[in-house]
Amino acid sequence: MVKKNTCIFISGNGSNLKNLILSSRSSNFPIKVSLVICNNINANGIIYAKKYNIPYIFVNTKFKNHENKIFYYLKKYKISFICLAGYMKIVSKKLIKKYQRKIINVHPSLLPKFKGLNTFARMLKNKEIKAGCTVHYVSEKLDSGIAIVQKKFFIDKEDDEKVLKNKTQKLEYLAFPEAIIKVFRA
Repeated sequence: MVKKNTCIFISGNGSNLKNLILSSRSSNFPIKVSLVICNNINANGIIYAKKYNIPYIFVNTKFKNHENKIFYYLKKYKISFICLAGYMKIVSKKLIKKYQRKIINVHPSLLPKFKGLNTFARMLKNKEIKAGCTVHYVSEKLDSGIAIVQKKFFIDKEDDEKVLKNKTQKLEYLAFPEAIIKVFRA
């Protein structure tokens, strides 16, 4: 199997990055994590790029030409697929156009509910009975692309934001690799 050179975009702790790196070590997994792009110089997730000898770059998204740097490295590492794994910036229309149906994102809710930020607080405030995660194609509208995989669980009365986050992340570790396999089987 020829694995697709993939770039993972992160902003934080990188637990989904670590999970995807470990999944990609399997001979029958369709991607190879070839590059990590991070927009947060203090992101702990970079430790996984270092640990597994994966090239990484920091991109300061406050600079107007930051996207040129992203395109340069995507080309340099021959990236054909992108995973947004806790990347807390909206990607540009130009990037979405260039990588049409080749960018996926994991979101900590059952989309189309609770797009954007503060999903767990909003779920609790809304007295939801189910929570979960969605892996979806990235489109120009925030968290609105076609869903590839959804995983869900019932919310317990005593669950708070921290518990919801932990339960959701455990599902993300299953959903993200499953979605990638599904994308490349299609």
